[in-house]
Amino acid sequence: MTNPASPPPLDEGAGAASSGPSASERPPLLPDAAGRFGNPGTDGERRYLNRELSWLDFNARVLALAEDPGRPLLERAKFLAIFSSNLDEFFQVRVSALRAQLLAGMSEPGSDGLEPLEQLRAISSAARELVTRQASVFTDDVAPAFAEEGIELVDWSDLGIDDQKQLVEIFEERVFPVLTPLAVDPAHPFPYISNLSLNLAVIVRDPVDGDRRFARVKVPPILPRFVTLPDNLRFLPLEQLIAARADALFPGMEVLAHHAFRVTRDTDYELGDESADLLEAMETVLRERTKFGRVVRLEVGADMSDGILDLLIRELQVAREDVYTIDAPLDLSGLWSVYALNRPELKDPVWTPQTQPVLGRPDAPTDFFRLMRDGDVMVHHPYDSFATSVEAFIEQAARDPNVLAIKQTIYRTSGEESGIVASLVKAAESGKQVVALVELKARFDEQANIERAQVLEEAGVHVVYGLVGLKTHCKTMLVVRQESDGIRRYCHVGTGNYNPKTAGLYEDIGILTADEEIGSDLSQLFNHLTGYSHQVQYRKILVAPDTMKPGLLARIKDEAARADGHITFKMNALLDPEIIDALYEASDAGCRIDLIVRGICSLRPGVPGLSENIRVRSILGRYLEHSRIYRFGADPATAEYIIGSADLMPRNLDRRVEALVPVSDANLRGRLAEVLEINLSDGELAWELGPDDVWRRVDRRPGTETHTALEELALARSRVDART
Repeated sequence: MTNPASPPPLDEGAGAASSGPSASERPPLLPDAAGRFGNPGTDGERRYLNRELSWLDFNARVLALAEDPGRPLLERAKFLAIFSSNLDEFFQVRVSALRAQLLAGMSEPGSDGLEPLEQLRAISSAARELVTRQASVFTDDVAPAFAEEGIELVDWSDLGIDDQKQLVEIFEERVFPVLTPLAVDPAHPFPYISNLSLNLAVIVRDPVDGDRRFARVKVPPILPRFVTLPDNLRFLPLEQLIAARADALFPGMEVLAHHAFRVTRDTDYELGDESADLLEAMETVLRERTKFGRVVRLEVGADMSDGILDLLIRELQVAREDVYTIDAPLDLSGLWSVYALNRPELKDPVWTPQTQPVLGRPDAPTDFFRLMRDGDVMVHHPYDSFATSVEAFIEQAARDPNVLAIKQTIYRTSGEESGIVASLVKAAESGKQVVALVELKARFDEQANIERAQVLEEAGVHVVYGLVGLKTHCKTMLVVRQESDGIRRYCHVGTGNYNPKTAGLYEDIGILTADEEIGSDLSQLFNHLTGYSHQVQYRKILVAPDTMKPGLLARIKDEAARADGHITFKMNALLDPEIIDALYEASDAGCRIDLIVRGICSLRPGVPGLSENIRVRSILGRYLEHSRIYRFGADPATAEYIIGSADLMPRNLDRRVEALVPVSDANLRGRLAEVLEINLSDGELAWELGPDDVWRRVDRRPGTETHTALEELALARSRVDART
């Protein structure tokens, strides 16, 4: 196979000339005294923060959870693993996209004023600082704390003879049979190194002719990252066990050295609008992505020799600036296996999702159709049970003989064993009209969604594979039922995926409703997704890419015109320049704006003359804040509330099918107001973004932690029916 062209180093030009100032004319992107990597130029010139650097700021907040000594020890290890996985995805997608721009000669600055080359330089500097922090907290803090709790992450050289003998037995039984050493010589070209694979570079010497030779051994990803010793309290990195027995892989040769390395490849892709068969096109993309993505990062251990590093750089055709030297075990996402230990005293208390009384009575199963005819129901995961709400609703619909049709979007779910997929299969097998729109382009779930789609098709479900050119990201379900007075529609619209596993970890909100206008809107939406339609007029819901952005912009403008205007948004990301500019204008008009943004935020709050009435905060803790709530109005009791699947990013508003639904019930609006108020008053998990572009923890106020407060409310709600 021919390797892709080597990317230019970050200190070389980016190709085509820019119409703006050259990189050499801009201030260098170096951290300031606060350790931040802001955009160049004066405050007046910087209306937007850079997306990629804002994301790195977010992952720094994730790392801070691992650094927090007050957090349970295994939770700290979990956040180290999450930090690693996050960074892997960032390099596979975001850094890859910038590299592609550079290779294509693109040098135009984005809305934040940074050219691709400048962004890559800043990313490189910031990412190195973060991985150094991660290695330090693991080596100097978490690993020693493990030892104090009787959990040891050991090195081979520290083990006694008896332990080593036991591990050799494990190696011979479980590891050796799946290893494949690959030599590199004139008869054996340098092997392909797969994405995110952990490898050993091994140098051996032939005792016959004295020649030194290079070989690569892939650490099998199918095996646990850490080998558990028989006492179940000590863990050895798998690559150390393989290295210790490398002589078994090269009999008759002398093993001189071995060094760990890991490769990250470009996994970004695009599907052209000319693709005739979306399923076939996606399967082709997955094959090509696995094989041909260029290397965008090379991670090596701190002990790697210059000679081996030079060889890897040359053979992998990676820029030296994309090499990351790490003084800790590579790929700490493997700490998930340590987190799996049965040590509840070292974890957050286990939370049992609650069932609202209206959704579960001991004397009779819930009749969702009767319940929804009486009024809307809101479920808030993981505080409210997914199993007794969303899964129970679709299960009842599947077995109800009066249900004629079920239509649902599937972006990510947990597989054919999940209650959702099983219910759709059951409904189809009973003769109901069942439609599932399975989004094949859900990043990193593409293969799983292909498999789910095939299971559904085999059961007789009508499967639609999304729309070419648009990713279907909305979370909607429509049940059509024949009743004595005619056809009635029952709906679920939510902020999160139909996935019972993530419903226990992600904070999300869903509305169960029999509202006739929302039902009509969802019918129009599904007709648009499954057939030929240019329907853009909906009665209540806002749908991207047609009505959502204009609807939000109009509401922002209207609120800005009020004397007591107040806008409160909760979302995962804020990037869209039009939305940001509208918020700046509203701030300038005197409108108060509170933004709760978990991840990326390109808006600069608190800047005099630009955004002085805007406050931005972020909540990070045991649950991943995932719901999107958009409130317009100063009085929480009368304000307009909209929830749904869309963040305020160009991709969501312009290139995805998204849905936002208004919440009209007074009790449910009160619950949403409660959620927002708890987020805005949090003094334990909250960070705030300053006008200097720096995220800082808020002043600590014990007893105000968002997730604990919402758990307590869910417990109280489970004992009292809010409708009585």
